[in-house]
Amino acid sequence: MFIFMVPKSNKILMKKFFLVAFLCFCVNGFAQLIQVGPQFSTNITSVDAKNFSSDHTNTGVGFSAFARVNLTVFYAQGEFGYAQTNFSVFQDGVGETEFKLSGTDATLIAGFKIIPLGKIGNVRVFAGYNWKNYSDINPSNNLNHIAFERNNHSVLGGVGVDVWRLTFDVRYLAGLSDIDASSGEIKTGITSLSLGFKFL
Repeated sequence: MFIFMVPKSNKILMKKFFLVAFLCFCVNGFAQLIQVGPQFSTNITSVDAKNFSSDHTNTGVGFSAFARVNLTVFYAQGEFGYAQTNFSVFQDGVGETEFKLSGTDATLIAGFKIIPLGKIGNVRVFAGYNWKNYSDINPSNNLNHIAFERNNHSVLGGVGVDVWRLTFDVRYLAGLSDIDASSGEIKTGITSLSLGFKFL
């Protein structure tokens, strides 16, 4: 009768192999569940300014970090970063003034993956909430003075596409806040295009 004995060194190697395999499995599962990365955006801002004769749209930029939690077809995402909001207003007999508002930008969204694209990605729809805090406000001249509220709250909706580790979003932010602190009223409407990269 022969008894096959596994050398102690081989047992240690096998334990290390199974440990590495288990860790790789856990990391892969974690990467599927939680994804993080940077995101860059450009936006077009229009305003509903009742105390001015006309207003013009202007473009701005933003950048943020995002974290996404994936649950099968449902997902939730949080974003935190910096963004610019630029627009112009015109008053008869006074002239045009461009305003550049920038500062902290935070977003919470929830959505569904409605069209799977196999291993390369999916098509998404989402809705959520955005908060902007304008820490820097710069007018192009002193023709139209506006006392701005620092906080702007918005609801948003949009569509997105994931391809490999890239994310593309198109979203519209409808401003809920009157950011004109005087007797007038100014509400923003922002169309945003963003590109993100998932590290995990």
